[in-house]
Amino acid sequence: MGFIRSVVSAWAACSLGLASTTQGRHGSGESPTAPTIAVKNGSYTGISSPAYNQEFFLGMPYAQNASRFRQAVPLNSTWTGTHAATAYPPHCIGYGGDDDGYTLSEDCLYLNVVRPAGVAADAKLPVAVWIHGGGLYMGGSADKRYNLSFIVENSVQQGTPIIGVSLNYRLSAFGFISGKHALDAGLANIGFHDQRLALRWINENIAAFGGSPDKVSIWGESSGAESVSAQVLAYNGRDDGLFRGAMAESGFGGVLSRNPGNLNATAQNQAAFDDLVNRTSCAPTAGTAAAIDCLRAVAFEEINDVLTADAGTNPFVWTPAIDGDFIADYPYNQLRDGRFVQVPILIGSNSDEGTAKGSSIGANNTGGVSTDEEFRASIIEQFGLDGVLSSTTFPGSAASTPDEAAQLVDELMVLYPNIQAIGVPGLEKLPVIVAGDAVANSSGLQFRRASSLYGDNWMHYYRRRASLAWSAHGLPSWSYRFDVLVNGVSAQLGATHFEEVAFVFNNINGLGYATNPFANKSSSFTELSKTMSKAWINFVTAQDPNGKGKASLNLPGGATWPVYNATSGGGVGHNVVWQAGSSYIEPDTYRAEAIGWMINHGLDVFGS
Repeated sequence: MGFIRSVVSAWAACSLGLASTTQGRHGSGESPTAPTIAVKNGSYTGISSPAYNQEFFLGMPYAQNASRFRQAVPLNSTWTGTHAATAYPPHCIGYGGDDDGYTLSEDCLYLNVVRPAGVAADAKLPVAVWIHGGGLYMGGSADKRYNLSFIVENSVQQGTPIIGVSLNYRLSAFGFISGKHALDAGLANIGFHDQRLALRWINENIAAFGGSPDKVSIWGESSGAESVSAQVLAYNGRDDGLFRGAMAESGFGGVLSRNPGNLNATAQNQAAFDDLVNRTSCAPTAGTAAAIDCLRAVAFEEINDVLTADAGTNPFVWTPAIDGDFIADYPYNQLRDGRFVQVPILIGSNSDEGTAKGSSIGANNTGGVSTDEEFRASIIEQFGLDGVLSSTTFPGSAASTPDEAAQLVDELMVLYPNIQAIGVPGLEKLPVIVAGDAVANSSGLQFRRASSLYGDNWMHYYRRRASLAWSAHGLPSWSYRFDVLVNGVSAQLGATHFEEVAFVFNNINGLGYATNPFANKSSSFTELSKTMSKAWINFVTAQDPNGKGKASLNLPGGATWPVYNATSGGGVGHNVVWQAGSSYIEPDTYRAEAIGWMINHGLDVFGS
């Protein structure tokens, strides 16, 4: 989501994000031939990389140039000759640090393919499709941290080659405008529709690159993981044959909560829409269907000025919404009933997800939490437990009266006690917080307590709920907990949000990071990265992260990563805990009662 992400270094088209000291494998003096492929609409020429023995096809459109506040439509024209696919596309318009140094444009619906060199046209290689995160309000496929060359190179080295694909989708208001008029016009969840269209393009064209349309796995982190979840749940779980597996880091299992009430927050969605209209020259159309047409026609600068001004206060104001189509029902109901695409999944979260939020969340979003009274006030504010719960579209909310809301707050106060030894980050990462120290002054004495609660609500409960659903419906899933303090991240943040990404991508040189996560760390860090990258590759190639032969995962002690099974062995599933030099298997029981409370109240309190 970008709360703590490093500032991205500037992107240069000539580098393609592929800086490397690796010697060219074609030999000195040899000039590799640019690869050419033919898709359904025409031919593309890409780039040959001797350094990685790979070929890149960058910036290929998967839709017609999308008109603002309209659903994208497939390409409907062909061309003769050959188009260049040699530069990453601009990011879609966004509002956050993940866009620093990158070109932004409304014309942004493009994707990229990275494949091993020399792939035969009929190779039918497995395909990993990366969907970037960034809170649904920033980011793009050109981000150097998402360079697919390293993981593709690993796949070749272990004898199980894959093709990597990354894509853009519309963000912020351009991708997730909501409110009555947007819903009436069929404009909710534009960004998710963009992703779906990209997956259809891949299904129709990936064979031309030597990939198999029947061996596609979708993959994302944070709101990219939320996007993977959205595709698995889309259209009430309809299987369009677009993917056979899903991998999701920190965000799978529902629509991530951004506002009190989440998918019930229709009043907030409408207020955001009306506010945008009223702050542009479209103000005379406020409250009418004509507002949509006006926003489509108004100068981009007018909308951009409003969104830029709001980006620092609430970038999450533009959110997914139930539209009776793409999002047909609450994830709670779909997971319970098995109304999702029945594919294997590899999902997880980081031990200290909540530290990215716990330092700033207090009553009125300021100052953190130091007292029981402040903790209670922050719960009421963050979860809308004030007796009204923004649930006008969902009757029977558990917090429909002040007394019922107060009872829910009391229960959370008990489930998340002020005991530092059970909060996050753990005491092994950060010593006890005492009055007057730096953490207490910046984030409050009850920082660990708040971080546990908000991390569980933001990430952990969604993951466990999904793991339990897959187990209940007899489907294979693998779950992890990432527990590594990387270089450049403070002990206060611990194993926080986003930090596993460099490990999965095997980005050991820290490409795109202001601070290399692996610098000044032991070889156990790079070894862990290789192992995690291997697990993801194995899932793409064999739908099992354990692999076999040269591709075997080789966890410490000869352990295998168990399928998540909540019906045997004590009645709980198990996770692999990723640690540098000491990964292990654990029962999935951390904060069991508290997270169980959240799972039970996923619909009535959290609206997802």
